[in-house]
Amino acid sequence: MPIVAQSTETTDWVSRFADEVIEESERRAPGKPVVVASGLSPSGPIHLGNLREVMTPHLVADEIRRRGHQVRHLISWDDYDRYRKVPAGVAGIDETWAEHIGKPLTSVPAPKGSPHPNWAEHFKAAMIESLAELGVEFDGISQTQQYTSGAYREQILHAMRHRHDIDAILDQYRTKKAPAKKQQQKPVDEAELEAAEGSGAAAEDDGSSGSAGYFPYKPYCGNCEKDLTTVTSYDDDSTELTYACTDCGFSETVRLNEFNRGKLVWKVDWPMRWAYEGVIFEPSGVDHSSPGSSFQVGGQIVGIFGGQQPIGPMYAFVGISGMAKMSSSRGGVPTPADALKIMEPQLLRWLYARRKPNQSFKIAFDQEIQRLYDEWDRLDAKVADGSALPADVAAHSRAVRTASGELPTTPRPLPYRTLASVADITAGHEDQALRILSELDPSRPLGSLDEARPRYDKAEAWINTHVPADQRTIVREEPDAELLKSLDEPSRESIRLLLDGLADHWSLDGLTHLVYGVPKVQAGFSADATPKELPPEIKTAQRSFFALLYHLLVGRDTGPRLPTLLLAVGQERVRALLGE
Repeated sequence: MPIVAQSTETTDWVSRFADEVIEESERRAPGKPVVVASGLSPSGPIHLGNLREVMTPHLVADEIRRRGHQVRHLISWDDYDRYRKVPAGVAGIDETWAEHIGKPLTSVPAPKGSPHPNWAEHFKAAMIESLAELGVEFDGISQTQQYTSGAYREQILHAMRHRHDIDAILDQYRTKKAPAKKQQQKPVDEAELEAAEGSGAAAEDDGSSGSAGYFPYKPYCGNCEKDLTTVTSYDDDSTELTYACTDCGFSETVRLNEFNRGKLVWKVDWPMRWAYEGVIFEPSGVDHSSPGSSFQVGGQIVGIFGGQQPIGPMYAFVGISGMAKMSSSRGGVPTPADALKIMEPQLLRWLYARRKPNQSFKIAFDQEIQRLYDEWDRLDAKVADGSALPADVAAHSRAVRTASGELPTTPRPLPYRTLASVADITAGHEDQALRILSELDPSRPLGSLDEARPRYDKAEAWINTHVPADQRTIVREEPDAELLKSLDEPSRESIRLLLDGLADHWSLDGLTHLVYGVPKVQAGFSADATPKELPPEIKTAQRSFFALLYHLLVGRDTGPRLPTLLLAVGQERVRALLGE
């Protein structure tokens, strides 16, 4: 049974939207479940920018569920969109896929080797798996199923009867000068490419226009299956529609009241769905605020279908550390599945929950992930001891649990940077990893690596897939005799002090105290002296000492944190490499 949690007692952005959505739902559809919506196009890998399209309504829906209300979170799979281009960087495809351009995504073969029946199902499957891991509950709606089953037949006929009204709305924007191109904020997907946001109303975006007039409906060709068609005539009474394919030359006349091989153009399709589903809340990319955008135009067209525009924020883009803005029209952009290989679901949820939708943020695939995990662990400790700020408590709560319960977690969440260092040094040897991790805190040794999972596995995956080979840690096989011979007396003394203290300080905390304390003792201070009690040159001495140890142990100026490295190498080998 789902647990009904108390409303998060804070005015974070999620709670504020939940208040507004509940009130609006009671006004529009009293007594009915609250409907929030997302739209995703499986035209290629569904990436971390697209995930904001889902996480924003998910978090709001989950808050509403926590308050005891019924909610439907719809994810509309735009799998009946046209296959627009062969995306770069997708394994198992080549230039031969270009022959499918113009077909519905569900009529395009899946990449070679895929177990899925078509292109759309291939890319949907990975996203569905990631959403399950993230604890996102949703009702998926296939637009292919909706259109080909005739579910929207009355809406299509209604749009065709009111095509002049729709055309008049679109015409308000056709006559406006196209604004200067802004930086794209929402990740580009198939729907937006069709909408051609802010660029006026070209015929291919708004529907067919020609000597026969304007039509908001686009048939897929009965011969080549492509949407390179033009409606040449339509009769409202009989619903007879004639179209011609400009690609293969095929033409036919059909009755639209029984024809299911086509779809409304995007700027009409989206508001039609708002009305059909009774959507109360749906976010959109910040580029939708431009004149002539599909969200702005949709706000007028939705009235033709007897509905109202959803409320919802414009959301900013999501970036990746070291990478430019993401776009699903390019290959190689990280997906939720990629992120979940190197981070726990709680951390990924937190990144989306802690920032307001109109704030951009980055997801770290580089060294920054270690700092991010440190920040998360500090927040976790503050929440546990009651010292966290209310908004931080709210974001933490939304990250670790949903209205249905807690997300699975790591029993012993050891520091990510420590786990990464251990995984790096041990290179997949689990017995070695367990030995080192057990020595971090001898009073609470790890009984099994499973206690540190899945966080350990995430850290190991990050080391193996995102750390360049030249930055991996390789411990010396033999002592650097030449370097040891060249050391001056102060350097020799520092190493003696370290070796003398190893046995008594063999734990993570103990070794931390020891390696930082050696330069203090050499300078005549207590090993326990705080930075405020020490002159600035002590920091310089510490850096020099650390660099010496790294050279003697791994042959580089830097490496994993020294206490972790020493534990990983082991006492006997440390003594040998340091010349004892």
